[in-house]
Amino acid sequence: MAKAAKRLVICVDNSGYEVSLERRKIYVSIPDAKAERLGHVRVIDESGSDYLYPKSAFVEVALPQPIRRAVLHAA
Repeated sequence: MAKAAKRLVICVDNSGYEVSLERRKIYVSIPDAKAERLGHVRVIDESGSDYLYPKSAFVEVALPQPIRRAVLHAA
């Protein structure tokens, strides 16, 4: 089975999660089909761990491949 690709998302609403998320920051989102069906995304937050957050708090971003690699490498 192929490994699902990580996605990059930008936080647009950190209401209720001010300690864990920064607005306008790029985060790595880990695929989680069950969470997505429930309206959530799994995101590696400021703690360095992955947690579920409302999908509406993020916008997926598509970056050119060299920039995407650099962002994932820095994460």
